Amino acid sequence: MAKRTLGAAVSHVGKVRSNNQDSGFAGAQLFVVADGMGGHAGGDVASAIAVNRIAETDNQYYASPQDAEFALQSALVAANQLLAETVFEHPELTGMGTTVSALIRVGDSMAIAHIGDSRIYLLREGELSQVTADHTFVQRLVDSGRITPEEAAVHPRRSVLMRVLGDIDAAPEIDTSILGTAPGDRWMLCSDGLSSYVTEERIHQIMSEGGSPSEVADRLVKEALDHGAPDNVTVIIADIDPADAPAEPDVAVTVGAAASPLEFDPEAGRRLRLPSLLLHPIKTTSVARETHLEADADDYLDTLIAEDRKRASRRRLTWLISISLVILAVVIAAILGYQWTQTRYYVGVNDDRVAIYQGVQQTIGPIPLSSVFQNTDVLVEDLPSFYKSRVERTINAESVTDAFAIVTNLERNLLPGSGE
Repeated sequence: MAKRTLGAAVSHVGKVRSNNQDSGFAGAQLFVVADGMGGHAGGDVASAIAVNRIAETDNQYYASPQDAEFALQSALVAANQLLAETVFEHPELTGMGTTVSALIRVGDSMAIAHIGDSRIYLLREGELSQVTADHTFVQRLVDSGRITPEEAAVHPRRSVLMRVLGDIDAAPEIDTSILGTAPGDRWMLCSDGLSSYVTEERIHQIMSEGGSPSEVADRLVKEALDHGAPDNVTVIIADIDPADAPAEPDVAVTVGAAASPLEFDPEAGRRLRLPSLLLHPIKTTSVARETHLEADADDYLDTLIAEDRKRASRRRLTWLISISLVILAVVIAAILGYQWTQTRYYVGVNDDRVAIYQGVQQTIGPIPLSSVFQNTDVLVEDLPSFYKSRVERTINAESVTDAFAIVTNLERNLLPGSGE
């Protein structure tokens, strides 16, 4: 079987965003996904610059997977430099950045480069595995054992990135690796617009279904949209040596922001004068963005961990106060309810005599809600069967006075000859 990688790329703006800050590329050997950040003014520019630069490594001959791995790493470093230069010339883009996940096939191997929280998955013989690790704050918390993966999925800082390409770091740390691949493997690259809103079980199910790479990519994007998908969604599928591959060669596909001309103010950089540059040097620290925040300093991580601990303490305090209030409400309700029961009276049997009870006939578990208020001299056996039956079933009274009146009536209806 001829070695061939059949790929497809799909990108959607999502249901909330006004522009697509994702970019993707599916070529002959190279597959890349990038998720830009920096707001409306910079995210799309960052991902487009990165993907267009990295796409230059496609259709090149690599003598070994190690050569391809080095080429990918070099392309990401070059893209990072391009982003920094663009920010220098256009300071209105300060703080823009992008995640990148990319792979190149060389024979039976895949060279991989990754930074950020976009992901690469591999489906092999029915088993789905996540190949890349997220460079996020919550992933560090998971790796250090501070929180569980389930807690990470709903953590308020789950969109905080610790590593990206951009003007944040002149020498970003990029993860690279080489993995084997085999006929029948299905690789998937995606932005967090998919992985944050579709469960891994559902991703596994869709990727395992039949269909071409384009059909599978479409189904995954649709699944994200069906789950609300407020973020941009980009999915790339690459099938290894598929048996039903078409005879015609593949055409490289670019999607998302990289598929359109870059749009930003070309005059903004020229308006920057040397005095203003000296007084206000271009920032290279982390800045807040629409859904991401980048940083790579230990003190920032410590600050976020401290914030997380404070948040957990506040959450525990809130739960403690809430539980205490619920318990207090239950106790007050119980006290008021018991006090009400003590305003009620009824006539019943105590041993073999008629008695007036205070309270109600019910019990709470082993605790009775009534007690004998006063015993009488009326023997139950001296009552006619009708009255005897009523007393044994208890007779409700409107008040203590009414209860005494009931007893007086019973005394008037004693059996002849009784009470003597």
